[in-house]
Amino acid sequence: MTSASRYLSERIARPAGAVYEFTVDPANLPRWASGLATTVAKEGDRWLIGDDGAEIVFAPHNDLGVLDHWVRLTDGGEVYSPMRVIPDGDGSEIVFTLRRAPGMTDEEFDRDEDLVSADLTRLKEILESASA
Repeated sequence: MTSASRYLSERIARPAGAVYEFTVDPANLPRWASGLATTVAKEGDRWLIGDDGAEIVFAPHNDLGVLDHWVRLTDGGEVYSPMRVIPDGDGSEIVFTLRRAPGMTDEEFDRDEDLVSADLTRLKEILESASA
């Protein structure tokens, strides 16, 4: 059985390479992705997020803007999130594919959409400001 997806995007007035490099760094997650992680800790080669110590793993570094990532939960579950930065003239577009988890209610799916949209808006604000 297939799951539903929603495609969330934000245009950012920064080159795709700059957006990619900021976004792929797990240390930056608390600045823009509070829906995912308010804390990040590096342990050896692993990046742990949140209070429960889930691990985040990004796709290997690449020149294509692929920011796919996996959150490995402490209970053994894993959540895959496709994400891309697409060049758009002098700027870029970041696209996140929100996948509906099995058993997720409509309300939970809507809540996740709101959280991811807020995170992408915050990412845009940070990258378009002088603080990035």
